[in-house]
Amino acid sequence: MKDRLVTVAESGNGPYGQVVTAGRHVFGADEPEAVGGRDTGPDPFELVMAGLGACTAMTVRMYAERKGWAVRKVTVTLRHARRVGADGRDTDVFERVLDIDGDLDAAQRDRLVEIAAKCPVGLTLGRGSEVVTRLAGPAADAAV
Repeated sequence: MKDRLVTVAESGNGPYGQVVTAGRHVFGADEPEAVGGRDTGPDPFELVMAGLGACTAMTVRMYAERKGWAVRKVTVTLRHARRVGADGRDTDVFERVLDIDGDLDAAQRDRLVEIAAKCPVGLTLGRGSEVVTRLAGPAADAAV
């Protein structure tokens, strides 16, 4: 898989408005008005949920097509919450609910739930990731 590049830059639309460029796609992101934004686009956690939901629906669709199963439409509804675990640490919980419209029996539906749990974005969120941050520019590049 080739490296993909996403660029996020302040849009000038309020204090938190951003313009996101992902390949040839351009869209906005922002914080809700309740926290000082202008709500000109999804907030960062909504974007994470959108990625998880899209990946889940695509994974389910690909599997159903390979099996030749009669799936008409896949809809994924997501919710994010933070909970305090028994160890006192915050835990992010992403709940996803699948609505699969199709002529499927119970075993096929159960299998599609299992497959949904294997979508790459869900697996990444579940195991955690390393995030490396550095400054741009020649001086910063030389320090790496």
